[in-house]
Formats: sequence, structure tokens, C-alpha cells
Amino acid sequence: MAGAQQMKLALLIYGGGGDWYANPTALKNLAAYCNQQLYTKFSLQEAQVEVGSPEIFNYPFIHMTGHGRWVLNPAEAQNLRKYLEAGGFLHIDDNYGMDQYVRPALKQVFPELELVELPFSHPIYHQKFNFTNGVPKIHEHDNKPPKGYGLIYKGRLVCFYSVETDLGDGWEDPEVHNDNNAKHIEALQMGANLVQYAFNGVGQ
Repeated sequence: MAGAQQMKLALLIYGGGGDWYANPTALKNLAAYCNQQLYTKFSLQEAQVEVGSPEIFNYPFIHMTGHGRWVLNPAEAQNLRKYLEAGGFLHIDDNYGMDQYVRPALKQVFPELELVELPFSHPIYHQKFNFTNGVPKIHEHDNKPPKGYGLIYKGRLVCFYSVETDLGDGWEDPEVHNDNNAKHIEALQMGANLVQYAFNGVGQ
């Protein structure tokens, strides 16, 4: 079993043609920020794990991003469901263009559940950092407010889906998207909340 020093944040590799690799510096920076702010001991090299692989069970926090299609076969949907039922946590960050694929894919995973918009009072917004207005707005897409949706299974938030914000872009090296420091830090703070919740939180 890997020691605490080897704990990694994981990036989800998925099929369908979407660019799962879209933000190459994002998880490195989030890991470093969590190590600084939450006293975690993450490796700065993320894991990359396929949605159908048993390896996903090694990672309590999995991040998914991209701009395009996400297609699940039945075995992948079953594997992801088992991971989430077993205590895993998935953060999906719509990097623009994923929404029409995310919703039907999640229906394959949990046909009985609906994505719900989380209230601003949800604990995920009030971990190390307080976000009284919910998920922060990092980048513009369609001039719509940022939204944070969740899948809640047996009282626990198992998947957090961020839309109209681009948290992952905000985690990247600031020069990649010309983000100002305030937005970069705001994105990292929300990311730290996600990680802290995934490791310690109790869903509502």
C-alpha cells in the first residue's frame, strides 16, 4: 500500500473523444495548494486513471474535465457507480461543451438519481474557505451565473459538477489563461474545499 507521501489526485481518462487532458497543469497546482493550506501530502504528479479501470478505487478524489463528448459503456458506468458507492468522489468541471454529454452519462451511472443544484449553505462551500454565494465565477462562457450541481447517494454527495465557471482553468498556471491572481486563488480555494470535503466531509 502506498504511503501518505504517494497519495495523488487523479484525472479521469474517458472515451468518446472529449479532451480529458485539457488542463495539464491544473492538478499539480491544486495538489501544491492543498499541501500548503490543508497540510496534505499529495504528490505533485497526478494519477491518470481510466473510468473502467479498477485503479480508480485507489484515489478518493477524481477530477474530470474537457470540452466535448463523454461516452460510457455499461461496464464503465458500473465501475464508476461502484467507485462512488464505495466512498469515492468525482468532480466534473465543464470546460465548455460537456453538459449535453455529462447529464446522460451520469444517468447511466445512477439512473435513479437527479442532478440537483446545491444550496449555497451546502458544506462543500464551507470547508477551509467560505463561499457564501456558491461556486465562484472564474471564466466567462455564456454570461450565465456559475452553478454547482450534485449527485446525492444515500445522503452523501458523491459527484460535484461545476458549470459556467472553469475551476480547472483557474487552477492552471496563471499565464495559461491570463488569469489574475485573485481569480487563480479563488479557484484554488474552491478546489481545496472539494478535496477537503472528499476526504473528510459528510454529505447532505
